[in-house]
Amino acid sequence: PAGWLVVSDSDDPSVEDLGDTRRWTFPATPPLSTYVPVINAGPLYELRSERGGYDLGLYSRQSLAPFLDRDAEFLFDLTARGLAFFGDQFDLPFPQRTYDQVFMPEFGGAMENFGCVTWSDAFIYRSAPSPSERELVAIILLHEMAHMWFGDMVTMAWWDDLWLNEAFANWACYWAATEATEFTDAWASFLAGDKLQAYPVDRGPTSHPIRQAAGDVAEATAGFDAITYEKGAAVLKQLVAYVGEEAFVAGLRSYFKKHAWGNASLDDLMGELAEASDRDLTVWTRGWLDRSGTDILRLVSADGSGLALEAAGPDGEPPRPHRLHLGVFERADGALVRRDVVGLVVESATTPIPDLGDTFDVVLVNDDDLTFAAVHLDEDNLSRLVESAGELPAATSRAVAVVTLWDMVASGALPAVDFVRATNAVLAEETADALVEPFLDLVLIAGMRWTPHDQRDDVLGSVADLCMELAGQDSRRMVAVRGLARAAVTDEQLAALRELTADDVDLSWRALIRFAALGQFDERAVEDLRGRDTNPDAWVRALAVEAARPDADSKRAVWQAVVEQHKVPIGSFREIAPAFWQPSQADLLAPFAERYLAELPGLGSAGMIVAMSTAGAMFPLHGVGEDFVARVTAVASAPDVSPVVRQRVLEAADQLSRRLRARGQDA
Repeated sequence: PAGWLVVSDSDDPSVEDLGDTRRWTFPATPPLSTYVPVINAGPLYELRSERGGYDLGLYSRQSLAPFLDRDAEFLFDLTARGLAFFGDQFDLPFPQRTYDQVFMPEFGGAMENFGCVTWSDAFIYRSAPSPSERELVAIILLHEMAHMWFGDMVTMAWWDDLWLNEAFANWACYWAATEATEFTDAWASFLAGDKLQAYPVDRGPTSHPIRQAAGDVAEATAGFDAITYEKGAAVLKQLVAYVGEEAFVAGLRSYFKKHAWGNASLDDLMGELAEASDRDLTVWTRGWLDRSGTDILRLVSADGSGLALEAAGPDGEPPRPHRLHLGVFERADGALVRRDVVGLVVESATTPIPDLGDTFDVVLVNDDDLTFAAVHLDEDNLSRLVESAGELPAATSRAVAVVTLWDMVASGALPAVDFVRATNAVLAEETADALVEPFLDLVLIAGMRWTPHDQRDDVLGSVADLCMELAGQDSRRMVAVRGLARAAVTDEQLAALRELTADDVDLSWRALIRFAALGQFDERAVEDLRGRDTNPDAWVRALAVEAARPDADSKRAVWQAVVEQHKVPIGSFREIAPAFWQPSQADLLAPFAERYLAELPGLGSAGMIVAMSTAGAMFPLHGVGEDFVARVTAVASAPDVSPVVRQRVLEAADQLSRRLRARGQDA
């Protein structure tokens, strides 16, 4: 149609006017893999800007024009910074003049099409984005941009190196964000968000080596998980620490120079890194890429001779080689300061720690988050960390502390109540705006999923009280009210929630979900809000309110729309699923656990993305016990269940089993 715009991979198309239609002809691209070309067409809204010698474009639905206008300067600036940073670091500028980004409805995530990245338009936020949402947009933008070099210009020779494609982009986006943008604490966010997702998968029944054979595309896509993306990125960060950043970047430059516009393998990359660093990386590669599972590092008192670090691989195997930091903190003038950083090379079961004296208050294992390992503490050092985590001076140090404590909850070594108390203290003093939301999410998950039923309301109430305090700070208000909408339990907290959300459409939807979950559904309020909400997907927000109701008919209607009819965009699952599986509705939810078992074998027919998203998001969180874990594991292991569904279910079942043990087996 003549009123449409067309956007593709190459720049400067010729456009022929044919009356009611137009013909768009794009120049040939450089040699590309078949999975990265794209054509986008529609009545799109367009913005353009010249930055750093590049012609940058942004596109969206017309209805999102005001929000794209609001975010345009942020997106253009990030894009220009990223292109300049990667071009300089890789000694290979992006090779064409245009770089377009197209935000599309009902699109899953984002895709690195050469010179024409496609995004889900859910990332054009209808309300002003929170600090962590702004950072997330930057991370995704830089992740897809990194693929222009690693994936598009140099493409893996076969699918068994898919992990490297994604892990590299994930590492590179945080590296670029830290070095070239306002998000200088991005590595702390990586740990508290992305990396944290990899630990439960890597310790669970679906753990696998980062590098594994892929006979076909189906086998490769089954490996799209947190080990591929998040653990892979963390292991590359450890590799940078192992060889040094200067040598790592030099190896990358040589790799791109030799293999641009062609195919390459992991061996090609490791060869360049070995030459640049003058190190034999064979043992490192075998240990980190060909072995599954997570090493455990234990800080222990060494019989009167100070401290030692014990290390063990999975199932008692020898540990991998680790280069890491110990942060040594003590109080000075009333504040906790990092007195020393001890660099350790861990290559055996026990690594002595140099004498730290007797004036330290906290020793933080894996400070600066250089390696991928679970950290366990003895009683004395755990107590020190619980009491002092919020006082640690650096954002990454605080993230290391919170994740260390969270991992001990998951391993059964720390009650969720103690984790919430310690992390609430961190949140009360947190200075990095982008860390508030992921930390708050952890205490909410701890309260709703890991805390025994008879303590749940008290724990959530403590989080809600904290949110009410944080809501008084302008930079924290939105995130705090979002947290209050998940935690409010008392009349005072609910009244505050109603008052704090009255003038904001997004926050009002969140509040209505909370009220509905507590039996205070207001149909007129839902209809009024739908009338105020200009988002075409407002019906999905209303469905989330319906999902939260303690009403069997409402639950059935939502289940049918999400699981059976696949009517709901997968990007909305993150709101509908937790609204559906309310911790206070165990008896009501039990029948839907049975329906989940019945639906599993057929989910694969919906396609890979829908199947894996539905299986993961709608996995029962409440209303089930250990008997369900055994049954769902058996159903998922049957040959008629697709591999991607099986993987998500087995991961979720393992986490459910851990939560049931932590809660004392209550549903």
